Amino acid sequence: MIRGFEDVLRLAKERGPKTISVAAAQDKEVLIAVKEAKEMGIADAILVGDKEKITQIASEIGMNLDNFEVIDLKDLKEASRKAVELVSSGKAHMVMKGLVDTSIILKAVLDEEIGLRTGKVLSHVAVFDIETYDKILFVTDAAMNIAPNLEQKKQIIENAVFVAHSLDIENPKVAVICAKEKVNPKMPATVDAEKLEEMNKNGEITGCIVGGPFALDNAISKEAAKHKGIEHPVAGDADILLMPYIEAGNVLYKSLVFLSKAQNAGVIVGAKAPVVLTSRADSESAKLNSIALGVLMATNK
Repeated sequence: MIRGFEDVLRLAKERGPKTISVAAAQDKEVLIAVKEAKEMGIADAILVGDKEKITQIASEIGMNLDNFEVIDLKDLKEASRKAVELVSSGKAHMVMKGLVDTSIILKAVLDEEIGLRTGKVLSHVAVFDIETYDKILFVTDAAMNIAPNLEQKKQIIENAVFVAHSLDIENPKVAVICAKEKVNPKMPATVDAEKLEEMNKNGEITGCIVGGPFALDNAISKEAAKHKGIEHPVAGDADILLMPYIEAGNVLYKSLVFLSKAQNAGVIVGAKAPVVLTSRADSESAKLNSIALGVLMATNK
């Protein structure tokens, strides 16, 4: 059972290596993570970006570039397009964001000619290893979809369930998070939660158990759920938290990272291949964790 990122890294090592193409790879923290992933046997990499800067950083961190293909493209848009094209052409299994704005790499991912479109909603899935929670926790969506409607929330759940399945969590418990655990017509998120649970019961959402609406406390605390008299398989035992809108997801994400010091990883799901996308503020370990997550997703076909 996956309890934390040690288990994720172990599983990725067993199932790897896969090949990452890194867009604008002249980023010290990214290169440290790529170097470590290579040394652990998790992933190989094709480094696309400013070769001079990549070489300089590699020298600083003791990274032997003889073990990596380097493609010299200084323009960020060109580097992003090339990194994505390497995936769409089958030369790499996933793309990773380096020193480039998210909007630029996502534009390449969505490019009609060389991109990784599937027609599905793209969503961000964050994975956390929290000292105070007894298993790994998924949070979605904290970075992509601003105010998803019911159909988009359905697809966001399906994307997160795919990630959970990639980590061998066969029937993840999805808690639809709201401000309260009762349906209130004046609170649209609670109405959506009720509908999503019904869609799960009707077989429209599969591979998981969906429950909602839940307030955060009774989604992750059995004691809180019991205190409020909530009896549901998801209550107090959620694997996946579906957030109502981007501000709620983003605040929870950053609270867990900066206040709880949780280990984390982040990927974009819904494209033809994983998009490893972390914040510039994320640590090298978060980037390594994200690579491992991408490797497991790439093996879950």
